[in-house]
Amino acid sequence: MKVLIAIDSLKGSLSSLEAAHAIQEGIHNADPNTNVCIRPLADGGEGTARALTQGTHGHMETVTVTGPLGDPVKADYGIIGDTAVIEMAAAAGITLVPASRRNPLYTTTYGVGELILDAMEKNCRHFIIGIGGSATNDCGVGMLQALGFVFSDRNGTPVSFGADGVKDIAAIDNSHVSPLLSRCDFRIACDVTNPLCGENGCSSVYGPQKGADPAMISQMDAWLSAFAALTKVQYPNVDPSMPGSGAAGGLGFAFSAYLGATLQSGISIVLEETQMEAAIKEADLIITGEGRLDGQTVMGKAPVGIAALAKKQHKKVIAFCGCAADDAALCNAHGIDAYFPILQKPLSLEEAMDPATTRENLKKTAEQVFRLLTCSAAL
Repeated sequence: MKVLIAIDSLKGSLSSLEAAHAIQEGIHNADPNTNVCIRPLADGGEGTARALTQGTHGHMETVTVTGPLGDPVKADYGIIGDTAVIEMAAAAGITLVPASRRNPLYTTTYGVGELILDAMEKNCRHFIIGIGGSATNDCGVGMLQALGFVFSDRNGTPVSFGADGVKDIAAIDNSHVSPLLSRCDFRIACDVTNPLCGENGCSSVYGPQKGADPAMISQMDAWLSAFAALTKVQYPNVDPSMPGSGAAGGLGFAFSAYLGATLQSGISIVLEETQMEAAIKEADLIITGEGRLDGQTVMGKAPVGIAALAKKQHKKVIAFCGCAADDAALCNAHGIDAYFPILQKPLSLEEAMDPATTRENLKKTAEQVFRLLTCSAAL
């Protein structure tokens, strides 16, 4: 039997590859002759850069960039040949901002631009960028500033960081942008469909979790709308109502309008980059999973993405998970033939998420499932 393991990270416990290796060990405890193939898996969110890079024999880079509050932070990104894999949250994520200091009027995406510059200097010309988990609502202006775009107020003075700076933009100058940028292409892992502005826009929907009060939300929505109108004068084909424009506080709009990026679902990018469909074709059984299986899993998360590809080729799919919610059975109607929570005994959440415990539980569960499969084959 040839088994393909493509499991998402169990966040807070194991990376995608760590989880896969634990399952592989359990399978071989049950049947040492099983041929196991491992592919990294992520959905474009946290852990995507490392999973893709490690699974495709690339390497990680660590650089110091400007964090969302303007302070230096260390950020990692991956390089695979001439492709950079970046998570915007590494430089401008909400986890980098203490709850007491969250205020989208002042947080910036400048560090995201610095990551892109660093990758360009290291001869990357293709970019895969995940834009989930942002602390910002600056419409990507900070990122564009780092790349050489100049946004000035009515007096010709460059504007400040954050949405508070966006309100002052009166002129756009792209004459200082690196010529290398025109030789780069950008694929944006984006799984939200929000437009830039309006009741479903980034300020209204995501502003509160970033520290915005109702007055700020109304102001920011107006400022971003005005910025989009000014952008349209210089780039007539832009569309702030395009699904995904409101992702990451308008960063989706900046990538599309200024860098000609394409916005795609995160899982589709990962499946393509890891050549997952070809790997599934060669396997007899597919193993996937994530930390928690629930109703949200069927809304485009990685395990169901794997299952959809598997069902195109009539392959059976098993999923392992840290826990299964009451509505996890929805996964059975979306290509996952059977799923198995891995807890072996009652544990506190802290105990259950301990990496060593999670690894052992995955290994033991995989071993027992494959012992059952071996018995079934013998009947």
